[in-house]
Amino acid sequence: MFAYIIKRLLYAVPIALAVTLVAFLLVHIAPGDALNAIAPADAPAETIAALKAAYGLDRPLPVQYGLWLGRALQGDLGASIASGRSVTSEVMAAVGNTLSLAGVAAVIGVLAGCVLGGIAGYRHGGWVDRIATFISVIGVSVPHYWLGLVLTIVFSITLGWLPAMGAGPEGGWFLDGAHLPYIVLPALTMAVVPMGILTRTVRAVVVDILAQDFVQALRAKGLGNRRIFRHVAKNAAPTVLAVAGLQLGYLMGGSILIETVFAWPGTGFLLNTAIFQRDLPLLQGTLLVLCLFFVLLNLLVDIAQPFIDPRMRRT
Repeated sequence: MFAYIIKRLLYAVPIALAVTLVAFLLVHIAPGDALNAIAPADAPAETIAALKAAYGLDRPLPVQYGLWLGRALQGDLGASIASGRSVTSEVMAAVGNTLSLAGVAAVIGVLAGCVLGGIAGYRHGGWVDRIATFISVIGVSVPHYWLGLVLTIVFSITLGWLPAMGAGPEGGWFLDGAHLPYIVLPALTMAVVPMGILTRTVRAVVVDILAQDFVQALRAKGLGNRRIFRHVAKNAAPTVLAVAGLQLGYLMGGSILIETVFAWPGTGFLLNTAIFQRDLPLLQGTLLVLCLFFVLLNLLVDIAQPFIDPRMRRT
């Protein structure tokens, strides 16, 4: 088991380095000039050259990457071109808000998907299975931003039950009564896609397990449905865990539209702001943190799976 963990950790190192390279190069490949956020269009060439030298943009890309990576390894992601504030502090504040939103959405999506998928798997071919499959297809097909707008119109504008924008009175989200209503609509919107994917995954896994010989043998021995369900859940857990881990990473990195619709001050909203302002340090720092979080999450899932399924320890 220890060798398995060390192997996964070693695999994660080159992936993390590749992530830093991709995060650095993507923003340089995109069209536009990073200095447009602070320099006027008619700025003289001397001013542009001084700004490039101040931000290190006058150096070759390999040198820029090496300097940026060295500072990033020390926790320094530079300063925002647009605001002048520390990128690390801005990204960390946004990560906390996104983690809160993604965590609540993941709980809703995973629980709903496992329940619907489990029921559909046990009742496959019946009307319950058709309803659950229909819900999962709708969940995967409906655009996030459209659903967010619809929920805002219904529950915020028409009924006036829930706030439409922001994370709370203080700008950040906290687990208390004053901030809880702000997370309901964005969390429900984000939970729809994971719920649909997990519903289909759990249904397929449960149907496959129920058709296996060991389940028939358990029934032949006279085991009740509750004890058989424990065996089914134990065998389905590794697949469900892997899919749920990927969906949590998706919620962290794919929340840009939802956070923009609800003005949620998370990494998606910050990323959207950095793109429109062409703020290279902020864009690079946000992309790097999101990608590394995805790598870390997959690593944790890989390490956790052998504890659930001992058969994986031999691979």
